[in-house]
Order: sequence, then structure tokens, then C-alpha cells
Amino acid sequence: MSHLRPSGLAAVSAALLAMSRQLDMRDVLKTIVASARELLDAEYAALGVPDDHGGFAQFVVDGVSDEQWKAIGPLPRQHGILAAMLHEAKPERLGDVRQDPRFGGWPEAHPDMSDFLGLPIQDGDEIIGALYLANKKCPRPEGGCGFTAEDEELLSILAQHAAIALTNARLYERSRELTIAEERSRLAHELHDAVSQKLFSLRLTAQAAAALVDRDPARAKGELQQVAALAAEAVDELRAAVVELRPAALDEDGLVATLRTQVQVLDRAQSARVTFESHGVRALPAAQEEALLRVAQEALHNALRHSGGARVTVALTRRGLATVLRITDDGQGFDPTAVREAGRHLGLVSMSHRAHSVGGTLSVESAPGKGATIEMEVPGG
Repeated sequence: MSHLRPSGLAAVSAALLAMSRQLDMRDVLKTIVASARELLDAEYAALGVPDDHGGFAQFVVDGVSDEQWKAIGPLPRQHGILAAMLHEAKPERLGDVRQDPRFGGWPEAHPDMSDFLGLPIQDGDEIIGALYLANKKCPRPEGGCGFTAEDEELLSILAQHAAIALTNARLYERSRELTIAEERSRLAHELHDAVSQKLFSLRLTAQAAAALVDRDPARAKGELQQVAALAAEAVDELRAAVVELRPAALDEDGLVATLRTQVQVLDRAQSARVTFESHGVRALPAAQEEALLRVAQEALHNALRHSGGARVTVALTRRGLATVLRITDDGQGFDPTAVREAGRHLGLVSMSHRAHSVGGTLSVESAPGKGATIEMEVPGG
């Protein structure tokens, strides 16, 4: 490291600190790749995390545009030069990767690369990834590689710290999975304790009403009224149990990431296309973030279950000094006034209460055949 100027040492320090601050696996990978490319002055950088099936569980690139990456196609397999660092656990520094006997070509849209530097990322004896750099931005020696032995040494230091960052990220993901499992278990107990007795009473009362309906209609009517009351209480207790549990992901990831993840899950699970976009939103107080998330969940449930639309869009944006959540569908729509008058609230009352409880507002725009838009605005963000 003695060849580095003070500015170079500061850059290395900044890169290592950036790695240590990240916990989300994808963010860790992106930080490592961007740091390696910048520090070693390479045109392209990539990091691959292997799976157990001859491919890569994740493969992150830097220096390639989103359009180029889409045109390149599926994630690469573990073969050729890409596999070398994963199987042989030693660095590779080449003057021209295309001349290496292990080189097997690349897709048509792949950028052209020549000099190459690759290094495994190891956690003890386990190889958990590999760093790849290509096209050093400097004059190349005749027939040689632009990457130097000093570059290889620096990349080795980065790889050692990358191993720590990746291991921490894996442990973090596992702890999150355990937290989610614990939350599910607690929710199951909450639901059982709060609701099961009410449902048991409701069933007995309904049976009593059925037995009385022919010989004593008046008593049967009273029992049925009791059924309705018990059902309402069960619903209230169910909602209270669910609302009490602030989603673990919201605390860990924040509102934007949590909404994006939930929308992605719904998009895969539903026939309708569900998309999410967010622009310029900063962190909000916990109560506001939870209210926005709950309103989004309720509105998404309504849109996917009742609208019959082909597309649902969730947007979280800034508007002046406020944050705005907007859920829009292209479904059959409804008359909000008629829905309220008929007593079918579609969750609109609870969504409005949530918005007002955190100093926000809720508006509903819909008409038969015109789709629907639910918009919640809260100050800040």
C-alpha cells in the first residue's frame, strides 16, 4: 500500500467504510463493485455470488448501463474465466481475456473487454464470490495488461473486506428471516387468543338460532342479532391484533423498500400487473410510515380483489413539503357515494381514519367504468 498517495489512502478508507455501513445484500454487492471499479480505475467491474446449481445467485455490474444489461440477457453461468476464481481460488491477471483458452465468448450485446483482473472472495476456505475488473483506463504496455501487481494487491485488500461485508449481510438476512418467523408465530397466538373464543360463541349462537327458527321465530331473531354482534366483535379484535404488529420489514428497510418488496410479491402472485415507483421521498416518522403502508395494503387488496383491472400502480412521491401515496387501478370503478350509503365501505373509513391519525388526508376518485385512485397525503418526507 506504500505506493498510494494520501488521496489514494483516503479513497480506500472511504470504500471500506462504505462497505461496512451496508447490511442489505444487494446494497453490499453494489458498493463493493463500485468501489473496486473506482479505486482501480477500470472501465467495467462485476461481482458474482455463486449458487449451488452452476450459476450465479446474484451478479452485479458497474460501468454497464441498464439498457446494455437488459440486452445482454440472463445471468452468466459459472464457466470459463468466470469460474476460475470460484473453483481455483487464485487471482487472474490477463493481458487479453479473449486470448485465454478458457474464454468462451459472450453475448452479442456484451461490451468489448481486453485486459482483465479477477479475484476470489473467501470466508475462510469457502469461496462466497468473485470480483472481476476489465479494461484499465491507462496506456497498456505492449502486449501486456494495464492492471498491475499493485492493483492486484489493492483488490486483494478489498476482497478481504468484501468477505466480511458479505458475511455480515448474510447473517443480517438470516436474522431477518428469524424475526419474520417469530412475528408470524406471535401473530398466530394473538389471533387465536383474541378471536377463537368469539368464533366459538358465534357458532353456538348460530346453531341455537337455527334450532329456534321454526318453533320460536322471535327468539331466533334475537339469537341472530347476537350472531351479528359477535361477528362484529371478532372482526374488531382481529383488526386490533393485526394493527398492533408493526411490520418488521418497515423498521429494518424503511417505507420505500418495504412497499417495493410487497408490490413485487403481489405482481408475481396476481394476474394483474402491479408496479411501484418512488421519487424523492425521505424517511418519515414511524407512525406516518406505518399508516402509509397500511393504507397501501388496504387499497391494493381492494384493487386486486374487487376492481377486475389489468393494472395497478403504486406511487410514493413528494409534493411540496408533503409525501403522497397514490394507488391507481384501471378496473371497473365504483360510485364512492353509493358505496358509503350502502354501508359497503371497502375499508375507506379505516383508511381515512389512518390518514387523519397522522395529520394526513385521504381522497378517493372513482366512477363506474373509470377505475379508481386512492390518494393519501401526509406532511413531511
